[in-house]
Amino acid sequence: MQIAFVSIETVHHHDTEANRRCQTVLEVLRDHGHDVHCFCAKFWDDESPSLERDDITYHAVTDDVASRRSFCLRLPFDLAAESPDVVHASARPPTTVLAAAGGAMLARTPLLVEWYGDDGVADDSWTQRAAKRGDRLVAPSELVATWVRERGGDGDRVETIPNPIDIDSIQEVSPGERVDVVYARRLDEGANLESLLLGLAELRDRDWSTTVIGDGPEREAYERLASDLRIDDRITFAGECSLEERLAAYRGAHVFAQTAERCVFPTEMCWALASGCVGIVEYHANSSAHELVEGWDRGFRTTSEEELADAILEAGNLEYRDFDDRFGAYDESVIGDRYLEQYRTLRDEQGLL
Repeated sequence: MQIAFVSIETVHHHDTEANRRCQTVLEVLRDHGHDVHCFCAKFWDDESPSLERDDITYHAVTDDVASRRSFCLRLPFDLAAESPDVVHASARPPTTVLAAAGGAMLARTPLLVEWYGDDGVADDSWTQRAAKRGDRLVAPSELVATWVRERGGDGDRVETIPNPIDIDSIQEVSPGERVDVVYARRLDEGANLESLLLGLAELRDRDWSTTVIGDGPEREAYERLASDLRIDDRITFAGECSLEERLAAYRGAHVFAQTAERCVFPTEMCWALASGCVGIVEYHANSSAHELVEGWDRGFRTTSEEELADAILEAGNLEYRDFDDRFGAYDESVIGDRYLEQYRTLRDEQGLL
């Protein structure tokens, strides 16, 4: 199947959460053996109108990301010329969805729209118009799916497909040092690591150890807070770690704590739970992390530092694991199949199979 993915900005322009999601989808579809094309702004240096990299073909619709108007004017004709089996468009910015819809119409093929919402989903007129386009609207979580419906998206067309992980890679990594609690995230203003630190301070008379993975502008402030709380001798700030290092840490840890205030899909937490961790989530209205642990006997949802501390104690009564096959549903092979099922269903509905 030939898939035309539309995203004016890619991970090769800026390494953002939404762009990483799109790149992962491209790679998963490629690994399923499909012919994947990405229509984007140019990010390579030579004069060629296209670039093949890692078996994905990138087409330069414009020369730079700032040329949004030109991108939207040219895109429908570029898509029609390629004649793909399906058009798959990122909803950022929403104006590209309208252009992708025109291209899909000219190519007489279905349109699937990817809504990620790492900065939320705006409530402006362009977003509302974009939310009404597309034969299928995909979101990474029920949180984002709700935002899309609230902007006018047809609920019958909204499908939730989470970020994928690679189950095989977990089992290829040996468990690291045994620790009681692990936390992983960029340490910025939204990390809310203070909730975990205050919860751990409630347990300072207990024997525990914690690893904090990640770096960022708030790291020094969090290190000072740990010192002020007199628990810094039991917390290791590991900084940035490779995926292999993170997986080793997760397989060695007993609990993964998620306290960030905003999270459209908790990818690191998903890796950790598949690596055997008990999951503890501090609930926030703009975070979907609680969706991963609802109805699960190795997951806890908390709303305060005191509840978080109690959950850590209760989690100590659960067995230590270094792998959990319950999360096989999040493997990239399964996620790839779910996208392909959507494509085939849409083409069947339009009489194209």
